[in-house]
Amino acid sequence: IYIKRDDYAGISQFGGNKIRKLEYLLQDAVNGDADTVITYGASQSNHAMQTAAACIRLGLNPLLFLVNLQEENEVPMANMILNSILGAEIHMEPCHGESFGEGLKRSRVRAARRIRELEEEGHRCYEIPMGGATALGSIGFVEGFIEVTEQMEEMGLSADHLFHASGSGGTLAGLAAGKCLTGSPVRIHGVGVGISHEKYMEEVCVLANEALDLLHSSIRVTIEDFLFHEAYGGPGYEKPGRESIEAMKLLARTEGLFLDPVYTAKAFSGMLDQIEKGVIERGSTVVFWHTGGVQALFAEKEILGSLT
Repeated sequence: IYIKRDDYAGISQFGGNKIRKLEYLLQDAVNGDADTVITYGASQSNHAMQTAAACIRLGLNPLLFLVNLQEENEVPMANMILNSILGAEIHMEPCHGESFGEGLKRSRVRAARRIRELEEEGHRCYEIPMGGATALGSIGFVEGFIEVTEQMEEMGLSADHLFHASGSGGTLAGLAAGKCLTGSPVRIHGVGVGISHEKYMEEVCVLANEALDLLHSSIRVTIEDFLFHEAYGGPGYEKPGRESIEAMKLLARTEGLFLDPVYTAKAFSGMLDQIEKGVIERGSTVVFWHTGGVQALFAEKEILGSLT
C-alpha cells in the first residue's frame, strides 16, 4: 500500500485535495474580474477553509455558507477557528434533526440574497458549489491522476487499485476521467462518506465527461470505469463509525500517520475491508489518496466519535 500525500498540498499548513480544484476555479474567478467568492459546506468543511485561505492569497473576499450538523457550540473549533482567523464572512445554518441536504438548500437561499446585495453594491461574485464539484474543478484531478501515475512510474511501479474518500464527487470524476484519458488499467475506488444518493454515480459520470469536454476529448466515462463503495459512510456525514475509528488508530499506531474522522478514515477502513475480504487480490499494488483534513481531529466530540 502506497499513500498519496495530498494532506501536504495547499497554501497553508492545513492542506488537502481541494486546492487542486481551486487552482482552476479561482483562476476562472480572477479571469472574470470577480472580487468576491461564495462557497458552501458543513461547518467543518475542508473545502470551505481552503477556499477562504486561497481567496485571501489572491486578494478575493471569501463568503462561507455553512451547515451546522453539530450541537450549538459557542467556542469555534478546528476549521471554524481557521475560517475566523482568515477573516472570512461566515453564515451558519442550523441543521438539527434533519438532513444535510435540507440545511444546504436553506444556505443556498441565504446566499442568493447576499449575492444580490453585494452585486447591488457593485461587487462581482463568483459562486463555487460544495466541494468545488464542477467540471472545471475536476480537471484538477485529471491532472492529479496523471501526476500520481508519473510518480509511480518513476518508482518502477504500476498501481492496480486507487482508493480515496468521495464526498461531493468532483475528485472521483476527475480521477475517472484521468484514467480513461490515459488508458490506465488501474481500478478507481471512491469510498462514500455518508452524503451519496441514488443518482450519485450517474452524476459523477456527467462531471467527468464535462471535464473531458473542456479538455477537447471525445473519450467518455461510464459507471463501469470506476467503483463506488457506499457501505463505509458510517452513521452519516461527519459521524464516524467503529470501523473508521479503528482504521484511524491502526494507521497512527503502525505508520505514525493521521486520518480524519469525516473523510479519510472512512475511505481507509473501506480499503482495508476490501483487502481483508479478498476483493483486492493478494500481491496487488494499492494507492490510498490521503485527501487531508486532519484538523477535524480537533473538532466537536460528535465528529470524533469514540476516538477519545
